[in-house]
Amino acid sequence: MQRLRHRSPLPALVLLLTTAGLLLSGCARPAVGSAEDDPTRPVTLRFWHGWSQRSEVAAVDAAIARFERRHPNIRVVTTGNVTDETVNQALRAGGGATPDVVSSFTTDNVGQYCSSGMWADLDPFLRKSGVDKTAVFPKPLLDYSSYRGTQCALPLLADAYGLYYNRDAFEKAGITRPPRTMSEFAEAARRLTRRSAGGSYEQLGFMPGFRFYENSPERLFAQWAPTWFDADGRSRLAREPSTKRFLSFQRGLVTALGGYGPLERHRTTFGEEMSSQNAFRTGKVAMLLDGEWRGRMLKEAGTDFRWGTAPLPVPDDQADAYGRGCLTGTVIGIAHSSRHQNAAWELVRFLTTDTDQVVAFANAIHNVPSTKAALASPALDADPAFRTFVGIAGDPHSVSVPPSANGGMYLIALRDFGYDSEAGRVPDLDRGLRRLDRRIDDDTRQTAG
Repeated sequence: MQRLRHRSPLPALVLLLTTAGLLLSGCARPAVGSAEDDPTRPVTLRFWHGWSQRSEVAAVDAAIARFERRHPNIRVVTTGNVTDETVNQALRAGGGATPDVVSSFTTDNVGQYCSSGMWADLDPFLRKSGVDKTAVFPKPLLDYSSYRGTQCALPLLADAYGLYYNRDAFEKAGITRPPRTMSEFAEAARRLTRRSAGGSYEQLGFMPGFRFYENSPERLFAQWAPTWFDADGRSRLAREPSTKRFLSFQRGLVTALGGYGPLERHRTTFGEEMSSQNAFRTGKVAMLLDGEWRGRMLKEAGTDFRWGTAPLPVPDDQADAYGRGCLTGTVIGIAHSSRHQNAAWELVRFLTTDTDQVVAFANAIHNVPSTKAALASPALDADPAFRTFVGIAGDPHSVSVPPSANGGMYLIALRDFGYDSEAGRVPDLDRGLRRLDRRIDDDTRQTAG
């Protein structure tokens, strides 16, 4: 998928959701299953989504056409290129033009949607329809589409993060396969790095900087499968042993590849992520953390070298979890203020649980499908590079970043801390992590208050 939503841009403060005002922004809605909301009668639904490119909008329109053929009494009016912030403003304002069905590219915000009640609880609809969500969806996808037992969203296609590698560079360096552990990864990055006599980089094995493309800390941290919050919702990064190991590993890799200053200066020479001057495509870096959409972009644009895909390495003491990756994706739900929730559920159920629909949509958008049946479907795109990410999505060790009541603010806090850590500005990591926990907990209290 060729748009920057994969950067998880934490929209400007979508995070300002307050509970009561969001919850009842319209009139009281009919009860699930009530005669007032009969999904068999003629009805028009409003579906707001974020897709904007022509091919993506065409894929959404094709999915809606399939749904309307199956439900001729339900007409769906779609509005694309809508941000989370726009959706939230509309739901706060209420009125007759608000959406019935909403989708989001930002799973970070699901905790707020569920805890505020802005998106309706889907468990009653699942039970009414006899849908066993644990049998339909992989666990990490259910984890990022729910919050503290409230399933206010369902997965609508997924993104999986893995490793792209330059096969020609690997062969030249005498590396016979992609690295599977972090120690192998660090060694490969060193062997693949070439510098001129003057010290400038001719090729960088891997760019470890957190500001580089998709390198947000949480995506690499996922390979350690950390526990972010305790049972009471408090940040426990200082108590999580893998946090220090992860940050120490990343800081060590920065040092081994030349140091923070030279690496940052080199990073400024890279082209934009989505441009023809992408650092991997131009051969400036030999390994890249990225998602499934990158493969199609590389095939369409072409490269001067052979490349391949693999899961990201895992910590050495978790070698049996190789195949794991960080999962995120698009989620879809029903606006709490919708007066057509039963009809809206028919649309949500079709888009998220119908195997043929999920496979067709995944093939068209070139994202990973979000159900177990679709992941195993023979009709799914058979391209080997894409199948790597299908495998990551189906791997039992894969994880997602958890929703939080403070939306994505805790990720902003981790990123800020990561920037300081990689630059060597955190002399006492234990003390710094305790401050990070306090910042995250303070942000959570402010959001709730």
